[in-house]
Amino acid sequence: MSKYEDQLIDIIKNDSYIMSILEAVEKLNLNDAWVSAGLIRNKVWDVLHNSNTPINDIDVIYFDSTDTSWETEKKLEQKLESLLPNQPWSVKNQARMHLKNGLAPYTSSYDGVAHFTEIPTAIAVRLRKNELEVMAPYGLEDLFNKIVQPTPYFQKDSKLHVIYIKRMQEKEWHKTWGDLSIEL
Repeated sequence: MSKYEDQLIDIIKNDSYIMSILEAVEKLNLNDAWVSAGLIRNKVWDVLHNSNTPINDIDVIYFDSTDTSWETEKKLEQKLESLLPNQPWSVKNQARMHLKNGLAPYTSSYDGVAHFTEIPTAIAVRLRKNELEVMAPYGLEDLFNKIVQPTPYFQKDSKLHVIYIKRMQEKEWHKTWGDLSIEL
């Protein structure tokens, strides 16, 4: 386990709100389920900047190639809502998320996270049997060093790189966390 993974686990364990989210997701007993992206990234950046930004959404990912319906995702959001009400739940089956950017089908949640747009967002955490697990296909160095750059998929493909550039312009993270180094 890297020092950054230890730091991330400490940050999550010391946040009762995020722990309650992870506990709710674990109760769904979904295949390959994780809490990912912005909630985790923003929490780390908030800790590093001694700030507290609002929660936009709670990205819950899982992988089930036998049922890729949007309706199932909405039912899962309703179940999460019953477990932990009034939260901005967003459940996405990674078995269908490849369609968003016209890519080949993903093979797992790990593959889905590896295809996220930027490296510090390509992270996920889950709770299994009271143990926190971290998924970070590109490591946690960029996240903790406040570096934003595209994942390899969004670096190599010019069409995808345009998506990354547009996302960086829309997110305006530099206004919230002033010392981020954002590669364009």
